[in-house]
Amino acid sequence: MFWEKRLEHWVDHVRHHSALPLRLELWNGQHLDFGSHTPQVTVRVPYASAAAYLLTPSLSNLGKAYVEGKIEIEGRAREIISIGSALATYTLKPIGKLGRISRSIRHTKKKDEEAIQYHYDVSNEFYRSWLDDNMVYSCAYFENGDEDIGTAQLKKIDHILTKIRVRPGQRLLDIGCGWGALVIRAAQKFGAHCVGITLSKNQYLLAKEKVERAGLADRVEIRLQDYRDLDGRFDRITSVGMFEHVGLKNLPVYFSKMQSLLEDDGVAMNHGITSTDINSGEAAFGGGEFIEQYVFPHGELPHISLVLRTMQECGLETLDVESLRRHYAKTCSIWADNFETNATAIHGLVDDRRFRIWRMYLAGSSYAFDQDWISLFQVVCRKSGRGVTSIPWSRGYMYAH
Repeated sequence: MFWEKRLEHWVDHVRHHSALPLRLELWNGQHLDFGSHTPQVTVRVPYASAAAYLLTPSLSNLGKAYVEGKIEIEGRAREIISIGSALATYTLKPIGKLGRISRSIRHTKKKDEEAIQYHYDVSNEFYRSWLDDNMVYSCAYFENGDEDIGTAQLKKIDHILTKIRVRPGQRLLDIGCGWGALVIRAAQKFGAHCVGITLSKNQYLLAKEKVERAGLADRVEIRLQDYRDLDGRFDRITSVGMFEHVGLKNLPVYFSKMQSLLEDDGVAMNHGITSTDINSGEAAFGGGEFIEQYVFPHGELPHISLVLRTMQECGLETLDVESLRRHYAKTCSIWADNFETNATAIHGLVDDRRFRIWRMYLAGSSYAFDQDWISLFQVVCRKSGRGVTSIPWSRGYMYAH
């Protein structure tokens, strides 16, 4: 009766703050409702020992219990994440702003390669089952808000390439090229000669195949390469959804490398997820801990202020900063919905543990962007110390179709 009583007291405590559409089904057949309405989410607790995860309901603890099969959860991922956040809010005592912490992770080429391959080399079929047709795995750009995901991803790529004023014949480097969508678009539509690099073997092989299929092998080169091993000079540099893997302490190495690869009159753009904590702390209530353990090993998110300061220290002048937080909340929401829609097929591609990880991760990411726990910025920059005449008078050129 010990665990039953503790759970009853906990449910009463939470119910005092809010009536959640949540039901607990215990190992003894008892059920506890957090509100009077029909539950949207049901949590089944098969063993008394699993109750400890619920009584300290950080997002990390709840996520771990679900992923490892300690509890079963029925309901749509969107509602699961929202209710899990409410349980953490009403139960835990945040340490600092929203209970965030900062970790110091040592990054090496070997560790970064292993982390990238853990995350991206699940299978191309897995990603294809919930991404758009071009397999763009980064924040889309919803110019009007009503675009489908495929259209919004192409608009994102065009928005980036227009922002940095790509011209025919220019040499473009894409750091973290994914499955090649940006370099293919840059060559086809903007006439650039491109190099794309990735540490994912699956991405490398498929991106090369897509380049050849598009008849662009003479204009697009895909490399399996670490950014630290790059040399040469480029007129334009893009990095989309990659610097999250760099590490806070390695930001000077990263931006110094970008600066050294850029032609004197070149333009670069960094598009990446940032922390909204001024101290670059993790997502709230253990969300960052869950992602570090199960999704993005060694990933670290800097605050935008740290990004801009480090850029300047490394000889890069910031020209334009744009927040796309709302866009990424919508992007992840669409991905999460696609994942739910194709759940049966996805279950056939990965084991149950990885299925659960990604189901919670995609819905949780949408929630985190929506709640201002994390954000995303596109930062356009060039080498510092140059005259002003090459800087556009306004941002109008970015939107002139």
